[in-house]
Amino acid sequence: MNYKKIIGEGGIEKMQRALGAEIWPEFIQHDETVNKNWPHLYDDFLNYQFALSAGTDVVAVANAVPLHWRRPFAELPDSGLDWAMAKAVTDRERGSKPNVLIGIQILINDEYQGRGISFEMLKIMKDIAESNGINTVALPVRPTQKCNFPLITIADYVNWLKQDGLPFDPWLRVHLKIGGEIAGICHRSMKISGSVAEWEDWTGLKFPGSGAFIVDKALVPVTIDKRKNIGKYLEPNVWIVHKTG
Repeated sequence: MNYKKIIGEGGIEKMQRALGAEIWPEFIQHDETVNKNWPHLYDDFLNYQFALSAGTDVVAVANAVPLHWRRPFAELPDSGLDWAMAKAVTDRERGSKPNVLIGIQILINDEYQGRGISFEMLKIMKDIAESNGINTVALPVRPTQKCNFPLITIADYVNWLKQDGLPFDPWLRVHLKIGGEIAGICHRSMKISGSVAEWEDWTGLKFPGSGAFIVDKALVPVTIDKRKNIGKYLEPNVWIVHKTG
């Protein structure tokens, strides 16, 4: 099937919001740092946002931001996605020349899974970076199957391998198959806080006491403190680096 490639067009935001609402759990939409900086994707970094469509179907959408990074990629920050969103905006305000494209997310329509779309989206992201004079793409990757093993540490999970020596996790496998390398783990890639009532609303669960709770689609348990009336979730991601060209 032939897909239409859409890069740097205003309609991508509407496509992203629609697809994101279908794919992401509600709680993931409440990262304060991400939400604060998200409008800049379409106001300042539109040329780095892209999508694929097939007729009237939104097949996939991806978001990325450019920034400047001088240190070894093994030292990419533990705050992952939150760091990247904030730094891209700050770098632009300072006039820093970007040399890394950070992949924020790649969303794929469930009806188009298993058709190699993920490989195509990564290839497009690398092409966009190269066309903008950037030779490195780095992504704080959310392993797709980690939510099935919330009590396993992210470090242990990343080291689970299949017989072919590639990662157990299918999304990590895709990245390595296309030439990416694991640079490290960002344990605090997303920080989501809310009142107990908000967490109950976001998850549809009841939290009768304090403790660590397993929540559907969360990669690690959510910590609830009834006395302080707060719930916290620190999502770990995996830094993966790709070279363009």
